[in-house]
Amino acid sequence: MTTFDKREQGFEAKFAHDEELMFKVTARSNKLLGLWAASQLGLSGEAAAGYSAALVTDHLESRTMVEVLDKVSGDLAAKGVAREQVAAKLQECLHQAMQQLEAKE
Repeated sequence: MTTFDKREQGFEAKFAHDEELMFKVTARSNKLLGLWAASQLGLSGEAAAGYSAALVTDHLESRTMVEVLDKVSGDLAAKGVAREQVAAKLQECLHQAMQQLEAKE
């Protein structure tokens, strides 16, 4: 195996690791955002867990951050929560999820 092949394998392994990490961060941040949104909606217990789980699992691979933001903002609009507030909370959840996953590694 040549040095180039080893380098290519290293890049491929790093790419796979980074993609897996981003998938986990996204799923965890969606869960955290879902739990926060559920509390804003007055949900608790199984209803809150169900809302949060749905945010994670619905269209898991194709849902973008914008779609998540649209969904949660739409759900919270009747409660007077601004889209900007939801966006700020999403950023906070992303940061928190990254910290949690880095602590596990």
